[in-house]
Amino acid sequence: MYQSTTYTLHLRVFLGLFLFVSLIGSAQPPKYYPAGEIKLALKKMNILGSALYMAAHPDDENTAMLAWLAKDRLVRTSYLAITRGDGGQNLIGSEQSELIGLIRTQELLQARRVDGAEQYFTRGNDFGFSKSTEEALQIWDKEKVLADVVWVIRNLKPDVIITRFPPTAQAGHGHHSASAVLAEEAFVAAADPKRYPEQLKYVQPWQVKRLVWNAFTPNFTNDPPPGGNYVMAPLGNYNNLLGKSYTEIAGESRSMHKSQGFGSARSRGQRNDYLQHKLGEQAQSDIFDGVDLSWKRVKGSETVAALLQKAYQTFDAENPAASVPSLLEAYRAMEKLPQQDYYVQQKKKELTEIIVACTGLSYEGNTVSYAGTPGQSLRFYANVVKRSDVPVLWKSVQLLNTPKDSTIGKELKNNEALNLPISLTIPKEIQYTQPYWLANPPAKGMYTVNDQLLIGKPEATPQLTAAFHFQIQGIDFTLNRPISYKWVDPVQGELYRPFEVRPAVMINLDEKSIVFPATEAKTLGVLLKAGAGAVKGELRLEVPKGWKVSPEKLSFDLAKAEAEQKVAFVITPPANASEGTLKAVAKLADGQEISLGLRTIDYDHIPVQTLFPVAQAKVIRLDVRTAGKNIAYLMGAGDDVPTALRQMGYSVTMLTANELKADVTEWQRFDAIVLGVRAFNTEERLKYYQPKLMQYVENGGVVLVQYIVNRGVVTDEIGPYPFELSRDRVTVEEATVTFLKPQHPLLNTPNKITAKDFEGWIQERGLYFAQKWDSRYEVLLSCADPGEKPQDGGLLVANYGKGRFIYTGYAFFRQLPGGVPGAYRLFANLLAPVNGSVK
Repeated sequence: MYQSTTYTLHLRVFLGLFLFVSLIGSAQPPKYYPAGEIKLALKKMNILGSALYMAAHPDDENTAMLAWLAKDRLVRTSYLAITRGDGGQNLIGSEQSELIGLIRTQELLQARRVDGAEQYFTRGNDFGFSKSTEEALQIWDKEKVLADVVWVIRNLKPDVIITRFPPTAQAGHGHHSASAVLAEEAFVAAADPKRYPEQLKYVQPWQVKRLVWNAFTPNFTNDPPPGGNYVMAPLGNYNNLLGKSYTEIAGESRSMHKSQGFGSARSRGQRNDYLQHKLGEQAQSDIFDGVDLSWKRVKGSETVAALLQKAYQTFDAENPAASVPSLLEAYRAMEKLPQQDYYVQQKKKELTEIIVACTGLSYEGNTVSYAGTPGQSLRFYANVVKRSDVPVLWKSVQLLNTPKDSTIGKELKNNEALNLPISLTIPKEIQYTQPYWLANPPAKGMYTVNDQLLIGKPEATPQLTAAFHFQIQGIDFTLNRPISYKWVDPVQGELYRPFEVRPAVMINLDEKSIVFPATEAKTLGVLLKAGAGAVKGELRLEVPKGWKVSPEKLSFDLAKAEAEQKVAFVITPPANASEGTLKAVAKLADGQEISLGLRTIDYDHIPVQTLFPVAQAKVIRLDVRTAGKNIAYLMGAGDDVPTALRQMGYSVTMLTANELKADVTEWQRFDAIVLGVRAFNTEERLKYYQPKLMQYVENGGVVLVQYIVNRGVVTDEIGPYPFELSRDRVTVEEATVTFLKPQHPLLNTPNKITAKDFEGWIQERGLYFAQKWDSRYEVLLSCADPGEKPQDGGLLVANYGKGRFIYTGYAFFRQLPGGVPGAYRLFANLLAPVNGSVK
């Protein structure tokens, strides 16, 4: 379980939950401010206001609106996503569920670094497409998610809330409309001290001025929607200090959503969006009508306002350091104001960043390795350089959550870099690096987070953070920077990686689902990896009742950090169908037991992400028979179906460019060719090789095409006969499946498919079903969400020549890696050769 006692105490000592978000990033290079950005930040110092944008998922946000609010209106701007996008598809890899949610969390954070907004979340889990508001709110646990929205509002104190979607079916997705419903209810609840009174230990009720909907613009023109009460937002404006328009910034920001294939153009030219009044005091001509955005919101702040205005007017872009004395004077004046005031806290943080930028001060803490273990000795380097003549004293550097506090006492010289080595011991009680919302088992539709002060945050503060203590002309500043690992890649140059606190040993199983199609035993490989030093002990597997494992335990001895040792156990299933969970447990010489693996997610556009999931796997004794042996697989957007096929006993060949170029006669060695999810969307070569696939079918082969998105298809010719895709899907995984042709061979050979085979499915039945098809296709199955018409286009089958073509929208890409027995049985039937032997 995730513990955060030290971290929580640290937050309470400081100024509140959401105050230092921008100062504590995750392994990002130090941010340097060009003169234009400093000038813009100075202008923002005299703007006291906040806007909260709300929607359901990563990519829902209007990045142009966020950029305009943050960089034109200069208010504190935040995006609250109800979910982390855990239920979506992945165009850059095979990660699904909580792993794609982790990737999209980081993509959102990268987007916010571009458009200038902040990022927040609720505990809601994206459980997949939802067709109704009611379903979404029921699965999410409405009361808990609403509490999270209220918590974020009370912390950020927005003057205006903007929803991306309306609370009606016009939103097009139950999550979308539910996000608007939650926003409207939270608008009222956040101001009511009787609602969620447990939050008032940390925050106060807050009344938002108004709530508006970022209305859909007809045909993406600059014309207002018909009817309604609207105010206009000129999102296409150009910012001279940045050299970009807000729509150009928006394109860069949106292009961070790479796992969704949302690379976007940097649009130029005017774009007007319209905001429709929903709740609160109605605006007449501007979204902030009636909102005092000046320092008048803080009693006695006249001197501060005047000093900040003077600093803005006299700023010299060629000599930012000349502004430091007047900025420090404003800082001293600000310290005379009530320090618990929300606006004073926020503006002190912003002013500190400006002073540091004008001083030319850079500071970071870098370790000699990217990982360590509790109790380990660690060396890191405190790097500081000041590039101006402003007098700065480096007093000390402290490692938060440790007793380490090193006194420096050194006056910094202009452009003289200091790189001081510091040794410390990682506290034994420190927690492992882990996304906080994944530390506890989730409930359906909700992540489990028990610490109120973590709720809403995009990620937890890194366990090891360096606090640099400086004195600038008599004023003390404490500047925090997470400890990170920095190195130079020969291709990409200087890179940063978050420092990881790891277990002493990590246990990775070769498979996350182990399928036994018969009673024969299987060998499971287990990779043990040392954390930061030598470690030895014994490893055992805990298996369900009725299963057997040999040997009972194995010894391991890892001589140094990062050392690996591969061991193997033989697992024997019971005679009858059975499911359960296998768990690997390492017992160390000191008696400590560890049962955690290692999962690293490494993409160029986000910081490296590390998880330590429980070292366990699903074991399934299947009642399944297969026909055919050799399968070819052409990967699309990315999935784990090939692994599942190998588990069933198939020999799987991944089709490469050379394989595609081969003569079709060479393909006849394959009993079936399977196309991965969205292959006809992502694999450009299919427009040229589709005729060869059909020739392979005609010669007697089986081609199985998994779901295709109905837009962006590389060719309209997918099968031997035409069919038309839709966006139709069946989202209720328990939806009843009707057998339209119960005697069809594919429902009977080699496995007799029954209703039981559709039990235990996860997330959904299927998606992107066909809506029209040639009469030569047969439809075998039908299903529907409650209250909707039957969807028959989830499984199309056509005999062509001597072979067979199949299109399926049923979500095998989720069911097979998830270990759903019936999905294995049905998929085996679909892969069966037209005339093949049964095993």
